[in-house]
Amino acid sequence: MKCNFIQSAKMSLKIIKAGILDTIQDVGRTGYRHLGINPSGAMDRFSAQLSNALLGKGLEEPVIEMHFPASTFLFQKTTIACLAGADFSATINEQNIPLHQPFLVKENSILKFTGLVGGAHCYLSLLPGVQVDEWLQSASTNLKAAAGGWNGRRLQKDDCIPYAGQIDVPELSTKESFRILHWKASSPKIDKNISVIEGNEWDWLTLEAQISFQDSNFSISNLSDRMGYRLYGEELITEKNAQLVSSAVDFGTIQLLPNGQLIILMADHQTTGGYPRNRNTWNNCEMPVN
Repeated sequence: MKCNFIQSAKMSLKIIKAGILDTIQDVGRTGYRHLGINPSGAMDRFSAQLSNALLGKGLEEPVIEMHFPASTFLFQKTTIACLAGADFSATINEQNIPLHQPFLVKENSILKFTGLVGGAHCYLSLLPGVQVDEWLQSASTNLKAAAGGWNGRRLQKDDCIPYAGQIDVPELSTKESFRILHWKASSPKIDKNISVIEGNEWDWLTLEAQISFQDSNFSISNLSDRMGYRLYGEELITEKNAQLVSSAVDFGTIQLLPNGQLIILMADHQTTGGYPRNRNTWNNCEMPVN
């Protein structure tokens, strides 16, 4: 199938029901941490990039990041789209559609998500893309600064996000709402073991706390957000009680809070921190913390 880009009147993707926290994201905002500006970007970078790759787009192109319950979308123009990441039981006009496989979708069709099967973040990529605001060379939404993405905020009901252009696509029959295209990617396997690198303050923990950190289960607190996942588990005790000078932190840094609990920094993390740290090796895919 050959698709030709046409520069003509732009149509929109309309949000007819808002999700819990759906935003425009890309691979993040780099080069500004020395100014205290956090990088933002997709929480699951691999899946965000996969949704673009399956459409033949640049990996850095902006996508819609969704949490469950996710938004309901109305396609106002026939286009090609792809979903990747978490499985939210996606349907178009009540018919199931797969993850990690592009589909041609007819105008006036409705995409919605009916149930959480697994994962945390689902990504929607459109061909040729969406026309959104850039801030400091990135389209990622920075919620704290209210900049980038779609008006610097989460997507809301009645938002109409313009397509970046139009594509010439084959006609669908009157009976078809969509057509699944023939290329796809296998669903990535998720290793439930999380690898970590000992941080400079690892030896501050007692031996019992080190063993507990490695062998215990932790729950994600409802106080978590895109800045960090607060974990709840057995209190970790330190042998050393000292103040740290703030130093650079990154996506995946694990910090020990004064109450003995942990926080794992996420995409909207601050640029520096002063809590004892470990560093996990995950920063590009879903992290299944139990």
